[in-house]
Amino acid sequence: MSKGTLFDKVWDLHTVGTLPSGQTQLFIGLHLIHEVTSPQAFAMLRERDLNVLFPERTVATVDHIVPTENQARPFADSLAEEMMQALENNCKEQGITFYNIGSGNQGVVHIIAPEQGLTQPGMTIACGDSHTSTHGAFGAIAFGIGTSQVRDVLASQTLSLSKLKVRKIEVNGDLRPGVYAKDVILHIIRTLGVKGGVGFAYEFAGSTFERMNMEERMTVCNMAIEGGARCGYINPDAVTYDYLQGKDFAPKEAEWDRAVDWWNSLHSDADAVYDDVVVFEAQKIAPTVTWGITPGQGIAVDEVVPRADTLLEEDRPIAEEAYHYMHLHPGAPIEGTKVDVCFIGSCTNGRITDLREAAKFAQGRHVAEGVKAFVVPGSERVKKQAEAEGLDKIFLEAGFEWREPGCSMCLAMNPDKLQGDQLSASSSNRNFKGRQGSSSGRTLLMSPAMVVAAAVTGQVSDIRELL
Repeated sequence: MSKGTLFDKVWDLHTVGTLPSGQTQLFIGLHLIHEVTSPQAFAMLRERDLNVLFPERTVATVDHIVPTENQARPFADSLAEEMMQALENNCKEQGITFYNIGSGNQGVVHIIAPEQGLTQPGMTIACGDSHTSTHGAFGAIAFGIGTSQVRDVLASQTLSLSKLKVRKIEVNGDLRPGVYAKDVILHIIRTLGVKGGVGFAYEFAGSTFERMNMEERMTVCNMAIEGGARCGYINPDAVTYDYLQGKDFAPKEAEWDRAVDWWNSLHSDADAVYDDVVVFEAQKIAPTVTWGITPGQGIAVDEVVPRADTLLEEDRPIAEEAYHYMHLHPGAPIEGTKVDVCFIGSCTNGRITDLREAAKFAQGRHVAEGVKAFVVPGSERVKKQAEAEGLDKIFLEAGFEWREPGCSMCLAMNPDKLQGDQLSASSSNRNFKGRQGSSSGRTLLMSPAMVVAAAVTGQVSDIRELL
């Protein structure tokens, strides 16, 4: 088993005890909730006549079902309105901080916590959302949990979990122009597989990650779950501290220096023992696009859709399924595939640096005829910052729609949905069947810059040709 890693240190510091099952009872320092997975959890508390044990350790927002065009209340979708009212009432009743629409702090849950400094190194974080692994970018151990576990954290501030193994994923060197953090994590998942991380925490290390800014690191950790890992993290460093300093909830004055000293002590030891180590070269990573129905079915933009006989035997059945569903032919180039919808946003790529990079390629260009393209900022703060920088005008002049913050078409639990078998170029994190709101809708995952390239050409295009 691993020893001396940040994961081991944080796990041990938060261990309350060992349960009869052999699992660890783990204290959760920060609990994030939203409108989709919390109503049932609060109902379970009421059935047992329980209150939230530490309401000050829970923070709520709304994101999944929020419309990004017309946000007038009541929402047109009665179920969405019901979920909104349930969260509003539950937070008020239990004394939980709630960032509602118009508060200036609302947004996708995995964007608002980091931007306010709620997410900090050495924490244990839980949320009823798969992509809670995002917060590991700060050197936190963050878990996505189910509704019954949301109940457990609300009631006890703890979770019962089996300790994970730790795999170190090292990427070294400079990324080539046109290659982004999204490409790095898609390449890793393509190589190790969507089940390769089952039973593991992923520690992302090496010079490539060290050179990334915090928002790029969040993109990588966000999709650790797509590779089967329960969580992913990066050791905190000066980049982490520069990002955090001055944030609303970050330590202040003398407390800051003490916090940094403690955060540094959590860093994986130089002689740490890992259960597995995998090494990649950054120079070998290209702009990457998914072609199938899992995030592991990815290829470089200048490659062809793989033939089944070139794949491992265990991967062939889902490849055959993907050919049929995606209407793509083995051996055909992915570049040139026509797109219908282009979406920039989500907890993976809806931050200010994502929008800045996308705007560079949108400026002076225009969305191709017949393509619907839209940009959804990840939070009210991101939207305000983007508008202050004039990014909204760049997108609007280029023919993109500029929307209000929310999860939008990442999972389409709101009015933003694909129609029929439309093909979407998406900066989000999942390309499962029906993920973007239509039972026959098709999704190609890629970086925000690549989404812009697709939008302005009307087809999957190599961003390097627009540099």
